[in-house]
Amino acid sequence: MTVGRILTSEQCMEEGAAWLAQRDPRFAYALEQTGTPPLRRRPDGFAHLLSAIVSQQVSTHAARAIWGRMEGAGLTTPEAVLAADDDSLRAPGLSVQKMRYARALAAAGIDFESLRRLPDEEITRILTEVPGIGRWTAEIYAMFSLGRADVFAPADLALQESAKRLFDLPDRPREAALRRMAAEWSPWRTVAAGLLWAYYRVETEREGII
Repeated sequence: MTVGRILTSEQCMEEGAAWLAQRDPRFAYALEQTGTPPLRRRPDGFAHLLSAIVSQQVSTHAARAIWGRMEGAGLTTPEAVLAADDDSLRAPGLSVQKMRYARALAAAGIDFESLRRLPDEEITRILTEVPGIGRWTAEIYAMFSLGRADVFAPADLALQESAKRLFDLPDRPREAALRRMAAEWSPWRTVAAGLLWAYYRVETEREGII
């Protein structure tokens, strides 16, 4: 297995969106409504994966506040997390469970630079061996921190709801069903996800106006 296409520019997103629109008229409709989804690249590395763990099951506002306190306390490196006692990790707002996850990630010894050269499924395998990192988190990391063009996160509820609306499905597809659907969108599944997220925002904003 080899590393596939890496999303490096807005032109990559345009190319992928055009391919999807040509392949399926429903993506063409979504593209008309949303425009090309932006390239949402983030840095990779320990801190950004830890931030994803911090963000699990809390609101965006709460996640930002907790992460800001983590940064302020210097708790963004494996060494700092492993050296911190319970009170130091609890102070920014980490639950007991997330304290355990943070320490597990810090102790995992992941070579984040080497992840950049690995196939998508190998990245998912390595990351999901760490307690607290599920497939969704690993896929989001591969999409946004590593820029992989052909990754999808079918457990994402917004993607499920958006697919239901765009493809006029009777029910919101579950993870396995949406993963099967997304196979048809290869090699641009990350761009497909971007279009679906954008379409979801447009649809919910429209409902809010109404």
